[in-house]
Amino acid sequence: MQKPLVRGFFDTVTATWSYVVWADGRQECAVIDTVLDYDIHSGRTKTVSADRVINFVKEKGLKVEWVLETHIHADHLTGSSYVKKQLGGKTAISKHILKVLETWQPIFHNETDTPLAGYQFDHLFADDETFKIGALEARIIHTPGHTPADTTYIIGDAAFVGDAMFLPDVGTGRCDFPGGSAADSYDSSRKLLALPDAYRMYVGHDYPPAGKRLPQCMATVAEQKAANIRVREGISKEAYVEKRIKDDTGKDVPKLLLPSIQVNLRAGDFGAATEGTQYVKLPVNKI
Repeated sequence: MQKPLVRGFFDTVTATWSYVVWADGRQECAVIDTVLDYDIHSGRTKTVSADRVINFVKEKGLKVEWVLETHIHADHLTGSSYVKKQLGGKTAISKHILKVLETWQPIFHNETDTPLAGYQFDHLFADDETFKIGALEARIIHTPGHTPADTTYIIGDAAFVGDAMFLPDVGTGRCDFPGGSAADSYDSSRKLLALPDAYRMYVGHDYPPAGKRLPQCMATVAEQKAANIRVREGISKEAYVEKRIKDDTGKDVPKLLLPSIQVNLRAGDFGAATEGTQYVKLPVNKI
C-alpha cells in the first residue's frame, strides 16, 4: 500500500485543517481544503492561511495537480481560487455539489455568476471515481451526512474525511445544515470504519476538549473504531441518530455561513463585480 507524505496546516480562527499530500521522491501533489481569511465585520480578505500552504509547496519544489474540496464549507471561505492562481492545478469536488447548488440558489439568487451546472470547478468527481496524483493512486467515496456533497479522498493509506468524522474525542460533524442527515452520517461513518485499521484518517477540523490537548489532525481507523465518542463500534444507528439530532437542535449558525456558502459554491470566487466592487448577499429571515 502506498504511504503518501502529508503536511497539515491548522487555521486557528476557523479550526480548519488544510493539507498537502504527495509521494516521497515525486513533485506532484494535491492541496486539500484551503482557507481564505475573511473578516466578517470589515468584509476584508487576507491570504495568511493559504500563503502558508503556498510557501510550503514552493519550498518543497512540489507541483500542484489538484486543488480538492471535501465539501462546500459553511464555516470558512475556501482559498482554492487563490491557490490555483498562485500554483496551478485543477479544482475539484464531488458531483453532489449540484444538489447543494439547487438548495442555495433560491436563497441567494446568484444564477448569473454561480453556474448551476458546476463548471466553476474544473472537475466534478463521480462516486467511487479513481484518479492519480503523480504516482499516487487515489479514489473518492461519497460520505454524506454533514452535507449532501461530503466526499472522502482516499490517497494510498490516507483518507481525507473532511467533516464526516472528527478525532475520537470530538466525534462527527453536525448534520443540521440543509440536506444534512444524521442517518446518512452514521452510514458514512460505517464506510470509513470499514477501511483497513492501519489507514490514517485526516480530519477537516479539530475542536480539542478544553485544556486536554493541542489540535491534532489524524487518527487511525483502528483508533476511531475503538474510541470515537459518537460512532465507535457498539454504537447503534438509532442511538447515534437520536443523540446527533438532539445535540444539533438549536445550534448557532456558523458566523461565516452566508459569505462562505456563496464564495465556496463559486470555487472560491466572490462573483460578478459592480463598478469594480464585489459583494456578498445577506438574505434576511431565510436561514
